[in-house]
Amino acid sequence: MPDKTPLFVTGIGTDVGKTIVSAILVEKLKADYWKPIQSGDLDNSDTMKVQRLISNPVTRFHPEAYRLTQPYSPHKSADLDGVNIDLNQIQLPDTENQLLIEGAGGLMVPLNNEHFVVDLIEKFNAEVVLVIKHYLGSINHTLLSLELLKQKKIKVRALIFNGDRDEYSERVVLKHASLDTVIFINTIGQLTAQNIRQECNQIEL
Repeated sequence: MPDKTPLFVTGIGTDVGKTIVSAILVEKLKADYWKPIQSGDLDNSDTMKVQRLISNPVTRFHPEAYRLTQPYSPHKSADLDGVNIDLNQIQLPDTENQLLIEGAGGLMVPLNNEHFVVDLIEKFNAEVVLVIKHYLGSINHTLLSLELLKQKKIKVRALIFNGDRDEYSERVVLKHASLDTVIFINTIGQLTAQNIRQECNQIEL
């Protein structure tokens, strides 16, 4: 039987490669994919991007709970659209398969005036895959994210370093993370289904 615990892909910030990582993991696990909240880019949504990169016949793509027209934080996009994001209206899709959920931005991205992305993770009893990309400030963002997850008693299934390596940053993060599963994904030059398949064959989760 497939593992029924949802995996929630979140990042230490925006533009760290959550969607690429999600595609790799979906292909690796032959999991279903779900993006609960899409803000902006509705003609080329993250669901569409992942769908183009997946070649296995098992994965299903579930519709978003909220499709917002503006490319901002969900709480701002929703307000501009005249919508209130209600966590009670965001329910896990019905599937017998492993489910991979892609979040919006990082853990403390606001969904409304009360709730954040981390509250969705708690609601779903999901395990986290935390995506890290090296930049000035990434150590701070990574350790703060891990500390919040620890306080919330949310299990971190894996850390994924996406892109160019930085041994100085990695040394500090790994010293404080103490996780069994750490994955390194190289920068993928051309995003194709074939390259995603090749990358997923290099990792263990």
